[in-house]
Amino acid sequence: MATEQRTAGCRPPRVQPEWTTWWRTSSGSVAAETVLVAPFLVVLLVFVGVVVHRGVDARIRVDDAAHQAARAASIERSPLAASTAAQQTATSALASAGAVCAALTVSTTTAGPGDAVAVTVSCEVDFGDAILLGMPGSSVLTATSVEPIDRWRSGGTGGRG
Repeated sequence: MATEQRTAGCRPPRVQPEWTTWWRTSSGSVAAETVLVAPFLVVLLVFVGVVVHRGVDARIRVDDAAHQAARAASIERSPLAASTAAQQTATSALASAGAVCAALTVSTTTAGPGDAVAVTVSCEVDFGDAILLGMPGSSVLTATSVEPIDRWRSGGTGGRG
């Protein structure tokens, strides 16, 4: 029987594909690639930050408009006047804040004195310029605010107040 002799630590040489040799021999190419790619990554990060800020800012503006509209509606004496005041206040609050709504919906739910008035503001915000990041073209933001109606205010035209 023939015995094999092996030398400790000796292995047959590995044959590497030709396409991996350029990767191992390219010294300093990582620094060059980083210099070329880094500006694009920074621009992408800034773009994502701007889009996120726009979404958060629009949400805050819609919440504030709902609060202002509910407060204006709670001061009025009739449900029709409350609904009109809520619509006007929400529209002016969003316009003065610089929020642009493609479609604005204001719905008001009122009850009698001692109860509450609820105002829901829905605003369709356009994110068309952020479509490259996978954002939808537009998004509907909705906010609801509830304010108490003063129990002691006059309900008609013949009372005090």
